[in-house]
Amino acid sequence: MFSGKGFSGVLALAPRCTKCGLDYGRFNVGDGAAAFLIFLVGGVVMVAALVVDANYAPAWWVHVLLWTPITIAMTIALQRIAKGLLVALEFRNNAGQGSI
Repeated sequence: MFSGKGFSGVLALAPRCTKCGLDYGRFNVGDGAAAFLIFLVGGVVMVAALVVDANYAPAWWVHVLLWTPITIAMTIALQRIAKGLLVALEFRNNAGQGSI
């Protein structure tokens, strides 16, 4: 489906697509991906923590040891997907910086 490289590093967008030459510099996703992930990952982790607490009633420190790494791992794992999705949506809708 996709054959060009969109990222030059872990989270840094490449300057251009290696296959079609699309300039990624015109897209400004900024912290949008992180903002969406705060709500998505936060909601999933909160529901999971409530279910675990209701079923097993662990001590508070067990929750800290369990949910902190899970939250960090999910956020980092989904960051590239979310950033790529925002770039794709900007491209599809021809969105960009405001200009006069």
